[in-house]
Amino acid sequence: MATKAFILIETAVGKTREVANVLSELGGMKSVDVVTGPYDIIAVIDAPDINTMGGLVTEKIHTISGVVRTVTCVAVGG
Repeated sequence: MATKAFILIETAVGKTREVANVLSELGGMKSVDVVTGPYDIIAVIDAPDINTMGGLVTEKIHTISGVVRTVTCVAVGG
């Protein structure tokens, strides 16, 4: 079953655009938006399952230079 999640991303000062550009190149990203508020970027990802989604977050997103913190919000219904 496909899994959709909203990833709320806080970046280091001055790194938001750079992080957003790297995220846009990753597979699995449905959208990447720079936003105002307590988070700097909100990315929407679609993955075939929860394990793939977890790998994308921990192995790809967390390792991007400039990413300080993330919060993953998994969609539970339509």
